[in-house]
Amino acid sequence: MKYVPKLKQDFQTRIAPAMMEEFGYTSAMQIPRLKKIVLSQGVGQATADKKLIEYATDEMTRISGQKAVATYSRKDISNFKLRKGMPVGVRVTLRGEKMYEFLERLVYTALPRIRDFNGIKANGFDGRGNYNLGITEQIIFPEIDIDKTNRISGMDITFVTSADTDKEAKALLTHFGLPFKKGK
Repeated sequence: MKYVPKLKQDFQTRIAPAMMEEFGYTSAMQIPRLKKIVLSQGVGQATADKKLIEYATDEMTRISGQKAVATYSRKDISNFKLRKGMPVGVRVTLRGEKMYEFLERLVYTALPRIRDFNGIKANGFDGRGNYNLGITEQIIFPEIDIDKTNRISGMDITFVTSADTDKEAKALLTHFGLPFKKGK
């Protein structure tokens, strides 16, 4: 029997019927789905030290379970001592099984490790059903050993859904277990 992540099974058995009832969809194809999760991290000091990109790529690979790639600048900016083609960050796009596995680790393991955590802000929606979440410390993930990190940095997590509205996307992500702050 093939391994299926818990949240993927949850979507098929619990979340999809709940969304269908909540929004009155007539077809199962109308139910919003999570398409992909994009993790990205800007490494501004990489212009001075090239090793920082390697460290960030290694950490992002460990966090996501998939090889991260460097992102490069598109143009010259003299004020930042930046030349076209210099590495400025890392990113990874998760789909399918790895996406659900990462989401499960984020919801059940990483977010509860944040100090004084009382939910994530609900104002990160873009109007098209996608949600952006900023993490200030990468050490909340259990895959990162705090003793071996050379610097603490944050990252951006983007949830891309097939929802048409922010209300549908928020309902979908809430069903997946993302703890939004109450009253917003």
